[in-house]
Amino acid sequence: MYKQIQQYVLDEMKKQNWKADHKLPSESELSALFRVSRLTVKNALDDFIEQGFIYRIQGKGSYISPHYAGESFVFRDVSGQERHERPKLVACLLPTAFSTRMLNLLNGIEEELARLGFRLLFCKTNGSRDMEKKVIEEVLKLQVAGVIIYPVEGDAYSEEVLRLTLDHFPLVVIDRYLRGLDLNCVVSDNFLGARSAVEHLIQLGHSCIGFLSPPHRGVSSIEDRLAGYESALADHGVPVEHRLRDSHLVMGDVNCIMHTGRCDDEVKKGLQTFLKKNSDMTAIFAVNTGIGLNVIQVAEEMGLRIPEQLSVVFFDDYELSGFSRIPPTCVVQHEYELGKIAAGLIVSVIEDPMQERRKMEVPTELIVRQSTAPRSRQISK
Repeated sequence: MYKQIQQYVLDEMKKQNWKADHKLPSESELSALFRVSRLTVKNALDDFIEQGFIYRIQGKGSYISPHYAGESFVFRDVSGQERHERPKLVACLLPTAFSTRMLNLLNGIEEELARLGFRLLFCKTNGSRDMEKKVIEEVLKLQVAGVIIYPVEGDAYSEEVLRLTLDHFPLVVIDRYLRGLDLNCVVSDNFLGARSAVEHLIQLGHSCIGFLSPPHRGVSSIEDRLAGYESALADHGVPVEHRLRDSHLVMGDVNCIMHTGRCDDEVKKGLQTFLKKNSDMTAIFAVNTGIGLNVIQVAEEMGLRIPEQLSVVFFDDYELSGFSRIPPTCVVQHEYELGKIAAGLIVSVIEDPMQERRKMEVPTELIVRQSTAPRSRQISK
């Protein structure tokens, strides 16, 4: 409702119904119109005041700012350019680009955009909300035709992403979506990917299977993997035990192993505690590579043999994983294909921004290697 109130104001400005210095309806009138509290209305207007869309005169009300009158937040064409005359440039925002996964994604996007006659502007956000906001503002000033974004993790999308969506700016989100928000997105089938991994463990005879992840609230990719884990257990008559779940791992600490080859001390302590507390656990499903590799390293340091005493399967492969000392069983996301689909979708949306929004899912693949084994092969701990 907060965003709908703001969109209502923007729409009236675009239609030229509310021009410079036009007085807005009172907070009470907007509260009655949208059937929300005056606090919700006040917060929406305060945010617009901070951005400069409106100004307030004490005791009189709120008014449209002359600077922004009649202008949209996004579509501010320069030199009288029509939209089709804009540079055929698409911005792609990724949190990082150091992993093979991200590079595959970027290659898929760039090659498909080039095939369709567009060029790519790549920007890193370094996993920072502040950086993400800054980069979005910068690429919009460059009059890009569209934006592909891999959002920074958090409980919700940034204000800038929401504004782009509300303004029907050509936008495609990759990797995740926000429940209840209608937008164009391309994601891996995280639910079926997780389900296939857990079913693999169940078929090997495991029934005490752990689940490890960072906090998942608001991160659809992790929420869907958790749902797939629980669905596989329930459909095979295996109890869902919350004691076997740890969703408090910190991604920055977890990924230390990807850069240094060693487990972060805090991560190590947490995993040691988890493994000791659940000594009857014979298998673990981890939601990403970093967590999976940490589990393998910590378990072996504790004297647990992989996979004889503990089977481990995780999401995402890594380069030359088949040559690892213990080649891992993992769920592979097809990032290159995901990137191609995202690029094709953004071009379609650029050509028709008002088209029905789509959520497109890319199948995953379970690759079985040597980090999982039948329960019957396991020796007593």
